[in-house]
Formats: sequence, C-alpha cells, structure tokens
Amino acid sequence: MTTRPCWVEIRTRFLEENYRILQTMAAPHAELLAIVKANAYGHSLALCAPAVVRAGARWLGVTSVEEGAEARAVCPQARILVIGGVFPGQATELLQHHLTAVVWELAQLDELESAARAAGAPAGSLAVHLEIDTGMSRQGVALEDLTPVLARFAPGSPLRLEGVMTHLFAADESDGRVTDAQLALLDKALARIGAAGLLPDWLNVGNSAALVSGQAAAIAALANSHGMRAMLRPGLALYGLVPQFAPDEPAAVAAARARLQPVLSWKTRVVSVRAIPAGAVVGYNGTFVAMEQMSVALITAGYADGLDRQLGNRFSLLVRGERAPLAGRVSMDQAVIDVTDIPCVEPGDEVTILGAQGNQSISAFDHAEAAGTIPWEVFTRIGARVRRVEV
Repeated sequence: MTTRPCWVEIRTRFLEENYRILQTMAAPHAELLAIVKANAYGHSLALCAPAVVRAGARWLGVTSVEEGAEARAVCPQARILVIGGVFPGQATELLQHHLTAVVWELAQLDELESAARAAGAPAGSLAVHLEIDTGMSRQGVALEDLTPVLARFAPGSPLRLEGVMTHLFAADESDGRVTDAQLALLDKALARIGAAGLLPDWLNVGNSAALVSGQAAAIAALANSHGMRAMLRPGLALYGLVPQFAPDEPAAVAAARARLQPVLSWKTRVVSVRAIPAGAVVGYNGTFVAMEQMSVALITAGYADGLDRQLGNRFSLLVRGERAPLAGRVSMDQAVIDVTDIPCVEPGDEVTILGAQGNQSISAFDHAEAAGTIPWEVFTRIGARVRRVEV
C-alpha cells in the first residue's frame, strides 16, 4: 500500500559504526549497554536493536517489560535490561522473555520473588540490577535505606544481585563536581553492599556524556576497587549526536562529535505549489501575511507527525538544497513553506525536515533550539504513523 509521503530514513550502517566507535572509546575499561528505549529514541527499535547487536552489543537497555518483549522478539540472544523496573503483574512476563529488571523498591523485589518461586526458579537464578540514588531523587534506593533491600538477597532466594547502577545527572557539566560527588556516594553504597556479603558482577554507570568525555577509566577504577566490571550505557551518541557541554566542551567531546554520524533523516514531499497575492494570509489565525506576491508549497507533515507547532514562522526546511521558511502555523497533518526564492519547486520534490540535502543540513539540535527543547524530545516525538525505512 502506498502511504502519504512522510517518512524517516534510518542508516543502520551508521548506527553500527557509531557503536564500534563508542566501544573503542570505552575499551579496555568498560562494556557498553546500548540504549534502545523509547523505540530506539524514535529511530525504530525493530531496526536499531538488531543493528547494534550485529555491531557487537551484548546488552540492550529498554524502559519497560513491554519494550523488552519487543526487543527480545528481534534479538533472541541479547541481555535486555529493563531500566524502568517492573510494575505489579509484570514479573511473569519478564521471566517468560528472559529480561533483567532494575530494582530499587521492596515491592519490586516482592513481585519478582513471588513470580520466580511460582515458576520453580532455583536459588540465585533471577538476576537483578539494583539502582542507587546518588542525588537525582528520581529512581533508586537511598544509602540510608539499603539494609532491608540487601537483606532480600539471602541464601535460598531466587534473586541474585548481578549489578549495581546509578544515573549521572550532570555528566555534561564539564567541571565534574556533581559527578564526583555522585561517584563518592556510590562508593559508599558499594562498600555497604560488599559488607553485606554480596558480590555483584557489574557496575552500570554513565551515559553518552560520561562516555564521550572520557570518564570510562574513572568508572572502571571504581568498579575494579569493588571487584566488579564497568558498564556504560550510551543513548544519544549511538544515534550520532553528542550532548552539548557547559560551561565549556572538553577536547575529547569535540573529537567524538567529529567521528559519529547521525543515523536518522526525516523527509516529506511537496504536495502542491501555489502563487498567493500580497495581503493573503497563510494558515490558522492568519499569523503569516504575504507582503508581496509569493510562491508557497504545501507539505505532508504536521504536528501529529512530530513537527513542533512552535516552529511555524520561525524555522526553515530544505527543498532543492535551499532553506524554505515555514509560513504560518504548523497544522496537524500539513505545513506550508515559502518557496518564492527557490526556482522550479514542483509537486513531488523531496523536502528534508531533519537531515542533509545538498550542502545544507538541519540537526535535531537546530529543531530543539527553535522549539525550546532538547534533541531527545525531537527524536522521540516523531509520530508512530511516520514510516521508519532502513536505508
């Protein structure tokens, strides 16, 4: 079936190469857990999870049991970590799909242990990763609340503490003060875990910012001091974008940015072209008024596809290798671009919303700056109805 011309192109060969580059940055200090949550940051889990596995990934990170089941269907041999934990009633499905849960609440341990016992799981057979709250106050067990959680990994329990993790919430702050304080608190937590007689294998710490800025060695040193192996979990960098750092950018970050390649391009086509006279309005509420005779083109992409409504009258797309400003408000399913100064635009011409065309390019950072958001949101709000095509 032919569909409306609004689609995303995914270059899985770029994704594979990005993974290999990032693994080289981590080596020999740490293994990588490839983050494919949120439909691989909007890129398509079905396309991207197998690609990173082909590139060498042994671990995948997802948000939920549902995402884990989807990942398992396309990656039967990978280890899959459910970072968002389990909710009541999900443990049985987690076991069925051989997923590994992140935990931090006693209720989560109750859920997992009950399902494991019902399935006849032997002692120590159900691996979990324990998240420590080192200051983000979002997800994780606080240091002062560790004792009752650790007591649940008693001999005879089907639960096994395979890994410990935390989330570095300011790894893109180049002075490193917040990250250093978090790692110091994590060190204390690991000492408490060791004193309880528990010997987890993995220390899972660090996102894209931590990896590209060269923090793998420090994380590995902390892991080694507690008899563990280090794991970092890149997300945005896998897809070819490097987080922006403040107040300045380390040289290692600039070098990574130069090597990684954006995986996603977002495109549509011109549906029709029309001439409008001076004084004509374009779009809802007439926020654009033609000051002279103009040529405008209709495209099949709107805010239901993920083209932010705030971009109307303040952003440009690419057609015939030139920038064409959005004229008027972005509608739910359509938008209009000003092609007055671009010769010979006609129905069927390809329009690039995100990506490169000719010598011009539009990045997720460009979208984010214009819309007052971040690249992660730009990617993940691209609508499900927008086809993802492997190229």
